[in-house]
Amino acid sequence: MSVAAQPTVPDCALLVVGPLLAVHGLWTVLMARDRIRCKTSLARMTRVAELTQRALVRPLPADLGGLATAVRTRSASEGALVGGDLHDAVLLPSGPRLIVGDVAGHGLDAVRVSAAVLSAFRHAAATEPDLVRLAHILDDRVRDDLGDEDFVTLLLADFVPGAVRLVNCGHPPPLLVGRRLEVLESPCPSPPLGLSPTPSLQAVLLTPEQRMLLYTDGFTEARDAHGTLLALDRRVRAALGALTLDEALANLVGLVDRHAAAHDGDGHGDDLTLLLVQPTAGLLTGPVLPVPKNEDVPSAPQGNLGQS
Repeated sequence: MSVAAQPTVPDCALLVVGPLLAVHGLWTVLMARDRIRCKTSLARMTRVAELTQRALVRPLPADLGGLATAVRTRSASEGALVGGDLHDAVLLPSGPRLIVGDVAGHGLDAVRVSAAVLSAFRHAAATEPDLVRLAHILDDRVRDDLGDEDFVTLLLADFVPGAVRLVNCGHPPPLLVGRRLEVLESPCPSPPLGLSPTPSLQAVLLTPEQRMLLYTDGFTEARDAHGTLLALDRRVRAALGALTLDEALANLVGLVDRHAAAHDGDGHGDDLTLLLVQPTAGLLTGPVLPVPKNEDVPSAPQGNLGQS
């Protein structure tokens, strides 16, 4: 009677290791497949997020109904195209209407509120002729999206032949660029949206030789290593007096970054929106429309950009 051969030690090892190797190989394949699936899903979500953000910051045409425009935007949030800043424009029969705003705070909450303001503006701006009423409409429609301490600074601007009409709710005042820089402070300051705004109308004469800068506080609150704010001096005036609007904004962004780099490393400590406009000769230079009685007295023109 023969005795069955007993497996040797190497045979036993093979019996144990073989299945383990097979399991490990299967696990590796499954993990690789999961990684590919996750990367594909992440790429798809990233693309959707990018398209969504680009829908919020629609590019403005270089010429909007006789108003030449140039825009620079930058989010302080890493990987984000937009933050709490917002801007947009519509073309009315009377001329272009612009909005620039800034939501208090950063991150997704600021983006959410920014989207709500833009949605309300796009819904009402083309049908509401009165800027003051439009400001109240925007305040009513975004109130439910704001927390107890949230608010939105807002600047509305209607460009008509020979002038611009402004409504400012707690926003940094625009700059009029002519022979000198003029800060267009509102004679009747209003709180921001969400804080019971009291908007009023301000009218300013605007000629083809002048430019106007609308911006958010990422421009005026840029600080250097000593905490000093960027001064609205001859350097800003020179930057904004470049030959083209795009060159002017490129110069201004460079000035802001050089000023702030020593303070926060890369100069990107806050969201930044710069919107530079200039009426084109022959399109927005018709007879100046009469100023309604509830408007402030227009300021006088300041002359050519090229003069010192």
